[in-house]
Amino acid sequence: MTASDSNPAGNWPEQIFEVLKRAEIRQVGYVPDAGHSRLIKLCQADPQMHTVSLTTEEEGIALAAGAWLGGQRAALLMQSSGVGNCVNMLSLAKSCRFPLLTLVTMRGEWAEFNPWQLPMSQATPHSFEMMGGLVYRADKPEEVAETVEAAADIAFNGDSVAAVLLGQRLIGRKQWVKK
Repeated sequence: MTASDSNPAGNWPEQIFEVLKRAEIRQVGYVPDAGHSRLIKLCQADPQMHTVSLTTEEEGIALAAGAWLGGQRAALLMQSSGVGNCVNMLSLAKSCRFPLLTLVTMRGEWAEFNPWQLPMSQATPHSFEMMGGLVYRADKPEEVAETVEAAADIAFNGDSVAAVLLGQRLIGRKQWVKK
């Protein structure tokens, strides 16, 4: 039994993984992120999913476009600090009308220690909205599966951009550690 098995609140990455499986996601692009680390490992371990470590977040939008053109579904995992890198590429998703499901771990919110995270955190939902994307949010473990499923449904059934913001209370406090 793992810690997340004994703590239902801690198993939200597994819940997301199950939703991605049900949504038939075959490609997962990600920029390495502690908030997504468990989900990334689950996707990497699944032989039906191809994971791609990206050098920058906007590459994930191109990955999703290519997956869709090739008959597959993709998801993009990133942190809120990377959303600003994607604004121009979000115009591609809107203009070409391909589905884009992105899961965004939020920084710059509750218990943030790094003030540099605040501006992009505040701009994240507006960045998606101004480019025609739909924004969903989950702050509690019991909201995660249903929220990601709703976003996946609208993304893949409506050829839409759908972003799920995973609040900092959900992902946990990031701590500064000097060594």
